[in-house]
Amino acid sequence: MIKEYFINYQLMNRDFTLRLNEPHNPCFHGNLRSDEEWQISFIETGSEANTGARVKRVERYITGEHFLLTYGDGVGNIDVNKLWSFHQQQARIGTVTGVRPFSRYGELSIEKNLVTHFSEKPPLHDGMVSGGFFVFRREFLDYLQDRDGCALEREPLTQLAHDGQLSCYTHTDFWHAMDTYRDFTILNDLWKHSAPWKVWP
Repeated sequence: MIKEYFINYQLMNRDFTLRLNEPHNPCFHGNLRSDEEWQISFIETGSEANTGARVKRVERYITGEHFLLTYGDGVGNIDVNKLWSFHQQQARIGTVTGVRPFSRYGELSIEKNLVTHFSEKPPLHDGMVSGGFFVFRREFLDYLQDRDGCALEREPLTQLAHDGQLSCYTHTDFWHAMDTYRDFTILNDLWKHSAPWKVWP
C-alpha cells in the first residue's frame, strides 16, 4: 500500500491531461512543490522481522555519519531540528525522545475520602516513555543483529544505555501513540479540528 501510494503520488496529487490512446503518458501541469522533492527508498526487510532487524537490513542504504529513526506509530509536534542539535551537543551514540503520554483515565487527588481535585486524562507524572523519535550515530548499527527476533527496544537500546551512550531529549508538548482503534478515533477527530502535530504548511 505504501509503495502504491508513492508510485501514484503525482497522479493523485497533481493536475494532468491524459490522452486515452496513450494511457501511460499523462501530461502533468505545474511543478512539484519544493518540499516534495524527496528521494525515498522502499526496502523489503521481511514480514516477520522485528524493529531492530529491519533497521539492520537497511544498513547499506544509510550513508551518513548520523541517521534519524522513528517507528511511525506515534505523532507529536516534536521539533526535529532541536532534537538533532541536542544529539550533536550530547556527543553520544544515540538519543531517544522522552515523552509523558496522557493517562487513559481520570486522575483523582484524595484527602480523607474526599476528592480534592479531578483531572480528566492528565499527562502521566511518573517517569517518561520513549516517544519513538531517535537520532543515532552510524556505529549504533553494530548493536543490531540481522535476525528476525532482534527488537530495537530490547537488547540494542538496553545495551546502549548500559554503555552510557543513550541520551534523552525531553519533549513536554503534544505526543500521542497510534496503537489501538481508540487511538485511531482520537487522532482522526483531532485531525478534523486542529491536529497539534501538523507543523507543516
